[in-house]
Amino acid sequence: MDDKITLDVINKNAAGIDIGSRSHWVAVGQQDSQIKEFGVYNENLYQLADWLDGHGIKTIAMESTGNYWQNLHAVLVSRGFEVTLCNGKFTKNIKGKKTDVKDCQWIQKLNSLGLLSSSFLPDEDTEILRTFTRHRHNLIKQAASATKKMQKYLRLMNIRLDVVVKDVVGLTGLKIIKAIALGESDPNKLASLRHYNCKKSEEEIAKALHSNGRKDFLYALKDELETYEFIQKKIRECDDQIAAKLDEIIGKDPEKAEHYIDKKPYKRLNKNTPKNIDINLKSYQMFKGIDLMSIEGMSYNTVLAIMSEVGYDGIKKFKTAKHFTSWLRLAPNNKVSGGKVLSSKIGKGSSRLKIALRNAANSIGNLKDSTPLRDFFHRINFRKGRVSAITVTARKLAVIIWNMIVKGVAYHNPEGYLYLDQKRKLGLVKRMRKQIDKYGLTNQDLQLPEIQ
Repeated sequence: MDDKITLDVINKNAAGIDIGSRSHWVAVGQQDSQIKEFGVYNENLYQLADWLDGHGIKTIAMESTGNYWQNLHAVLVSRGFEVTLCNGKFTKNIKGKKTDVKDCQWIQKLNSLGLLSSSFLPDEDTEILRTFTRHRHNLIKQAASATKKMQKYLRLMNIRLDVVVKDVVGLTGLKIIKAIALGESDPNKLASLRHYNCKKSEEEIAKALHSNGRKDFLYALKDELETYEFIQKKIRECDDQIAAKLDEIIGKDPEKAEHYIDKKPYKRLNKNTPKNIDINLKSYQMFKGIDLMSIEGMSYNTVLAIMSEVGYDGIKKFKTAKHFTSWLRLAPNNKVSGGKVLSSKIGKGSSRLKIALRNAANSIGNLKDSTPLRDFFHRINFRKGRVSAITVTARKLAVIIWNMIVKGVAYHNPEGYLYLDQKRKLGLVKRMRKQIDKYGLTNQDLQLPEIQ
């Protein structure tokens, strides 16, 4: 038996960086003279790159600490270094004293031995698109917060608009709130602003609009209404940025721009869906003729999340569909010891794309018409419950999406999509055939001409 166990050095010219909020510690070796501290200003980042270049460094490893790594990562990549951005849990040192110096030495050692794997990073265009869509998502959350506050002040004024309308910032609700903010207090005049699609009658709406006349609550309501309208304006401006970036990405590749697909009128437009972007067409062009909207349960927001979180080139970085589902944390994390599975829980963590796919899976479970994915959802739901069914169906969606984009396999739904009148017609035909078979009627009994 050997007295020593050695590990081969894979990366000879390797460095390790311990990322910090005020300074970065860099190690190009295990000696004290091979460690140096740099600041976080722009000039310090270029000094760091020059110092690494002077030591002949080729590959660099760093932790993805917060968002402090992003500027340094961009500088190092632009200078031609091979940068490995790794999860902090893979660089944890053995138990003992922890310092910035020891951390950067440990990262450098792991990098030299080739024991670190890089995290997924999208390309620059996808990253910019991701910034816009994530900012838009935050704006929508702010608008929802302003809506809740408007509801609160309406209740305090004894105006129960939330009882008679489904959405207080819908077509009917927003008109009434604006009229109240302008000083209108007559319940009948306010109820006359009712949209014709509203289920409640004008008389019932008027009963809910008798105010107690509190001026302080009215002032607060006006303020929240202005906030809501300002955020909606910002959302529209952000939509313009997203549309421009999508056009830029598609315009760079002539092969993408040549694809065209008709709109899908049966897909419902959520109120938070961008109104000035044909996401169906843009996704069809970005993924070079792959129609992700053909999958039942897929919404415009889900497809937008796929385009902005991974993109066309990003999803191809995953070698197999299993790698993709594992990155999304939708695959079981099996822990096996002695040939026995100790645990098979889903890994913790919810990325925006994982949440989008889970929402799509939940929509599939709510479908009334029988489809392959809907039937699969209900089989899992019957055996393991709805939470497990959502996770399993979301994983299946991820596998389908990976195969469609990477392998160019079209999704085939035997049932297909039908318009409402077509569904009614098919249902009527089925009922008529059932009655004909039940009573054994013939063409002669129905007085139908014989087909020659």
